[in-house]
Parts: sequence; C-alpha cells; structure tokens
Amino acid sequence: MSKPALLIVDDEKPTRDGLRAALEDRYEVYVAEDAATATDLLERERFDVLLTDFRLPAEDGMKLIARAKSLSRPPVCILMTAYGSEDLAVQAMKSGADDYIPKGRMQIDELEMRIHRAVRGQRLEQENVELRQQLDGKFGLEHVIGESPAMREALEVVRQVAPTRATVLLTGESGTGKEVIAKVIHHLSPRARFAMVTVHCAGLPPTLLESELFGHEKGAFTGAHERRIGRFEQAQGGTLFLDEVGEIDVSLQVKLLRFLGERTFERVGSNKTLTADVRVIAATNKRLEDMVQAGTFREDLYFRLKVVRLELPPLRSRQGDIPPLAQAFLREFARENRKPVRDFTADALEALTLYSWPGNVRELRSAVEHAVLFCRGERVTLRDLPAELRGGGDSLAVNHRRGVPPGTVTVKEAEKELIVRALKDSGGNRTDAARKLGMSRRTLHRKLHHYHLEGF
Repeated sequence: MSKPALLIVDDEKPTRDGLRAALEDRYEVYVAEDAATATDLLERERFDVLLTDFRLPAEDGMKLIARAKSLSRPPVCILMTAYGSEDLAVQAMKSGADDYIPKGRMQIDELEMRIHRAVRGQRLEQENVELRQQLDGKFGLEHVIGESPAMREALEVVRQVAPTRATVLLTGESGTGKEVIAKVIHHLSPRARFAMVTVHCAGLPPTLLESELFGHEKGAFTGAHERRIGRFEQAQGGTLFLDEVGEIDVSLQVKLLRFLGERTFERVGSNKTLTADVRVIAATNKRLEDMVQAGTFREDLYFRLKVVRLELPPLRSRQGDIPPLAQAFLREFARENRKPVRDFTADALEALTLYSWPGNVRELRSAVEHAVLFCRGERVTLRDLPAELRGGGDSLAVNHRRGVPPGTVTVKEAEKELIVRALKDSGGNRTDAARKLGMSRRTLHRKLHHYHLEGF
C-alpha cells in the first residue's frame, strides 16, 4: 500500500523541514510556505492530510482549510498555531478543521498519533460510503425485478415491514429468492448499519446448531477448546436470518422460542443469561402448518415466527418477469466472463418463458450463466441453453412455427410478440391476457402503449 500523502504548510523553513524529517518515514510529504502555493498543490494533487499553520503570509490557515474542504476528495485538515485559545479552536472546527494542535505543546509522537487516527477515521468513513453504495446497488428495492401482481404485492409488504422490528417468516419454494428478500428487508431497516448474519439450519445436527446459534463456553463438550461467540451475539443490533427454519430440531425450538419472547439466551455450558437486540427473519420451503399438525414443529414457535408472513411466488406463476430477469442475469454473466453477449434470440427467449422452472429464479440464473458461457456470438440462441430447455426442437423449427426469422429478434421484440400472442389466445380480453403473462393489467396497459398496441 502506498504511503498517505501529507501537505505541510508553514512559513518558517525550520518548522517545515523538521516536520518533514519527522514524518516522511510514514507519509509522502509535500511542503508549501504560503496559502497560494498550497492551493496550487491541492488542485493538482490529491492529499490525505493537510497540516497547516494558522499564521500564513497574505491568508490564514483557516481559509486554506475551508478551500481544501471544498474539494471533491477533501483531505484530513489539522490546524497548528502558536496563538492557542479555546475560541480559536472552536473557530478552527467551524472552518472544517478535523483537529487542532497548539505548536508550543506539540510533541511529534502525539502529532503522528493524531494524524494516523484522523486518516484512519476518514478511510473508514469512505469505506462505509462505498459499502453503502454497493448495498444500494445490490439490495435496493428498485433492483428486485418483479412486475407480476404477486411480486408487486410481495414487494409492497417488504416496503411496509422493513422499517419495523417485526419478525418476518418468508415462505415459498426453493429458489424463489427468500434470502435476497431477507437482505433487502435488512438493508431498508434502521438496522442496516449493523450486521446481517445468516445461519443455514438444514446442514447441522441439533447439538452443533445450538452452539452455532447461541455459542458455547470452553470445555462445554468434547472439542470445545475455547469459548465461541454464537450468531445471536454476532448479530447484535442487526438481523439474524434463519434459512430453512423448519429443519430445527424440536428440542432446540424451545430455546429459539424463548429468545423470540424475551431476547435472552445462554451459551452452551453456561448458566449466565445474556441478551441480544436482534431482529429475526426466518425462511422455509416447507409448510410449517402441516409440520405443526404432525407434531414436528411447535405451534407457539410458528406463531412467534409468522408475525409477518410473506409468501414468494414461484417463477412459473410470474411469466412476465422472466424476460427482464433473464436479461439482468445475461448482463451480469457477460460482464463477469468478458463476453460480448448482449441479447437473446426470439426462440431462446421463448424457451426461457415457456419452461416451468421447478428450481425457480435460482435455476433461471444457472441456465442463463450456462447460455452465456456457450454463446459464440452477441445473442444467446436456443442451442446455447441447457438441454432441458430446448425440448427437442431447434432454432429454425421454433421460429418457423412463429414466422420469425432466426437470430434477428431482440428481447423487446420478443416480449411484444408474447403480448400479442397472449391477447390473441384471450380473444382480446386484456385481464385474461395479463393473467397469462403473469403481470398486472396496469403493467400490460403500459406495455401496450409502449409497443403501440393500444388498438389491438
């Protein structure tokens, strides 16, 4: 890692030279004798730290700091002065200074420590901003693709429940995106600045799962060589996502029930009661109500978990979401694999749209990745798709049935054809056509206007 860049501004040469000699081992040091020279350097170079004297020729250090803070990537600013007073310190902070050091009492060790602390704080703040931007891009609600009535309804529930403290139970078939929705709920909640911790309950036996959730003390069982902090403690202030909660053993369900009721627990091998401020989001592809009837899942825990229950629809019931989902995955995998793939041919898109998708969105994602890897041009063709999607037909045969020239149709053109076909099959009934397409009537109306099909 390169050294942080430090600009020292002081009109006294011995001070400049002394500070440079003391700090150049840890910093890339630049010096200036006045504000004009410093301003020129600040505009040409990017500095991590500005260390400036208050008394400068023509212009004081506070004005220089104010100018430095107006830059797109402002440095940490520290003001030095021999004319120390509390009033001056307050004025310096109002001018944007990050710290204030009286020169008469300044020790090099202390100065180094304060510069280091200020730089570290600035970098952490920048990392947090960048992380937030990444999260916004990945988990913002607007990036969850879903125009079908079922998905729009589900996303409205997400929007309403995310800011609350309520426990949420996500249900639906495997691959419908329950973990993605859990991340969105966490990201849109006041807990977003804390961790979201995920536990996959299906892969661990009861004893190990208990230790995973609640932690254990040293010597609690064979192999417990040191204390382990459990996932509830790791998620303090944030969210704990319990994936496949229906796999939790009945004996452990009691402890989970207690936590949901009291927010208290004990580590394995300890009698000390601990508390954790954690929101729980659970997910399952099983029918917990059937498990309650069978006696394999506690009814009281079921009711605790389903304060808000959100059922995610299978992909086969939201056919209209398949083209935009497929296009989003295509862009992702084309970028990852550095391939010039940018679209689907009509027959490939038709195969994707008409397939039943037993593995739901997860299976669609894998299918598009497969297609991108095997694509030899700019458009994914039918032969690029996995065998189970091709259905024994070929590109020419499918397009011949539809009267479409092979390899010349974009996703938007293919979507337009799907809408026309649905309207024909429905005898022009727009409500029925919207249902067949897996989209709301309002969305269909908007697309009819977009494709100039209002008179159909």
